[in-house]
Amino acid sequence: MMVRFFRYLLAAVGTVFYWEGYAEQPDSLPPRTLYYIGTFGSVASNGLTPFGIVNGRYGKVPLKANNGYLCTAVYHRQQIGRNFRWDAGMQWIASTSRYRNVYLQELYAELSYKDRFHLSIGSREGRNDGYNQSLGDRQLSSGDLVLSSNARPIPEINLYAPRFLNIPGTSGWLQAKGNFAVGRSFDTDYLESFRAAKQTYVRNVLWHHKSIYLQIKDLQGDFPVSLIFGARHFAQWGGASTHPRLGKQPQSLKDFLRIVAGTSGGSDASISDRINVLGNHYGSYDFRLGYEAGDWSVFGYYQHFFDDRSGMEWYNTWDGLRGIELRLPRLRWLNKVVVEHLSTMDQSGPLHFIEFDHDKYPGYGGGADNYYNNGEYTTGASYFNRSLGSPFLISPEYNKNGLLGFRHNRVRAWHLGISGQVCRDVTYRVKASSVESFGTPYAPTLRNLTLFSIVTDWRYTYRSRSGKEERELPDWEFGVAAGIDRGSLLGNHWGLSFSVIKQGVLRF
Repeated sequence: MMVRFFRYLLAAVGTVFYWEGYAEQPDSLPPRTLYYIGTFGSVASNGLTPFGIVNGRYGKVPLKANNGYLCTAVYHRQQIGRNFRWDAGMQWIASTSRYRNVYLQELYAELSYKDRFHLSIGSREGRNDGYNQSLGDRQLSSGDLVLSSNARPIPEINLYAPRFLNIPGTSGWLQAKGNFAVGRSFDTDYLESFRAAKQTYVRNVLWHHKSIYLQIKDLQGDFPVSLIFGARHFAQWGGASTHPRLGKQPQSLKDFLRIVAGTSGGSDASISDRINVLGNHYGSYDFRLGYEAGDWSVFGYYQHFFDDRSGMEWYNTWDGLRGIELRLPRLRWLNKVVVEHLSTMDQSGPLHFIEFDHDKYPGYGGGADNYYNNGEYTTGASYFNRSLGSPFLISPEYNKNGLLGFRHNRVRAWHLGISGQVCRDVTYRVKASSVESFGTPYAPTLRNLTLFSIVTDWRYTYRSRSGKEERELPDWEFGVAAGIDRGSLLGNHWGLSFSVIKQGVLRF
């Protein structure tokens, strides 16, 4: 079933990139170079920055209390004829309380065709431009289960459709988008300094991910209901394990095709990868139902997480993220509300039967999926020890004594996010979360551990009054945030953060 699923997913992704659709062709855009200079600083109690200030910021904010960073970035965009455009960006960060105080956060180049198909090379943060295929609100959601804005971006080659494209022959009722990417981790030196002496891990991990989404929507606007459904597939593979028995992992072209299709490994793979599939695989089925009226809209969504075949076949019942998003654009002081509930308690139960040659290979079966963790890729679904998915499955960076992997992946959580405008130049955002952790299927906690986190974020933007382009782009942004943590999961903390951003257009 897993092999068929990944083959169908691959075929569907390829079909998306074959269609040109009927999207309007963009007008020729003048070249533009943007600069960005920002400073951030925070103070906090009891040694840790509050949960809401740290998470959801692409790994920029240090976990240790009383920190700060300076960020400088340059982004360029230029049209090539009528159909093509190239973009490039670079972002440097100089930070305190980090393994490496100065590092590259972003470095990428991108080529796009009619703004329908993009090819990006490098490390790039997802913005509101379709690079990240998540269906949730990037500012208010607790975080996508597969790929959120919680960790630093992994360097990759990504072919993607940033927005839905009309499928010919459907009278404008069916659209599609997707992506296909390969990447590589560069956190080996950091992991070597973090891990305990006996902890093994895989150096130079390779990544692959792809997605396909279909949308049923009347683009003429006569029918207000829309439906989005799709699937995402992530995989870790290759690299070299520090465990002497595992050593270098298979990473030939043939092995890559096995990763893409989700098939078992060859004779050079471990016993586990020969029984199951090569590498560490996980993903999600995503659904989003929407109703859009003239002055308001509401969306309900569900993301079903799977860590193996049992999750793909719904053995883990309704483990996943469910939420409601309400948009009220005419209500300035409260223009968006997000409510979410996350449960990862089932994990396909403690035990179930798996069909393989039990005479040839040892094993008791399946169950206890142990989300985000893997026996060989012990860092799991993380990059620089920050969770690539939901921050509610607490990132390994919080672990003490150099332990790798996720220690809290059986959780129940509620989340509320609201945003609005006090006036034209002052915006606010509030996020409150309640998390209950029961440890992992293999290392349950003796009692449930709790976390209540709330953060409020206020921003003031100043726009110069001369020149059309300057009025569209804020020159200065001043931000202040306050966060509080309470509970036995992470302890009690409070903290404040301050930020100043200067941005504009470079003129040559």
